[in-house]
Amino acid sequence: MNKEWKAATKHADLEKVRRLIENRADVNSRDEYGQTALMNAAHRGQVELIRLLIENGADLNTTAKYNLSALMLALIAGHADVARLLIEAGANVNLKSNMNFFSALHLAENAGYSEIVALLKQKGATS
Repeated sequence: MNKEWKAATKHADLEKVRRLIENRADVNSRDEYGQTALMNAAHRGQVELIRLLIENGADLNTTAKYNLSALMLALIAGHADVARLLIEAGANVNLKSNMNFFSALHLAENAGYSEIVALLKQKGATS
C-alpha cells in the first residue's frame, strides 16, 4: 500500500480516494500489517469510505493477522452498522479467526448485537 493511498483512506478523504481509484490504485493493496483499506475502514467505522471501496471491487473476505476479516474487525471495534453493510454486501459470514477460532457470529453474540446475530444466521453463519 503506497503512502498516498494509505493517507487518503486513513482520513476517509473520499475525493482523493476516488481520484486514486480512477488512476488505477489497487483497492486491495495491503499495509505493513497485511490489512487492506477496507479492513482498516471497517475497524474505524468509516461507512462512506467502505461503500466507495465496495463499489470499486474491494475484496470483502481478505484476512490478515489472526485471520481477521473486515467484518470481524468491525464487530471487534463495535461498529454494528458497518457489520450490517459488509454482511449485506456479501462478506463471508463463516470465516473463523485462528485465535480461539471465533467467528463473526461469536463476536456479535458476545457484543449483544441481536439484529446482527439474526442477520448472520439468516445468511447461514455457524458458530
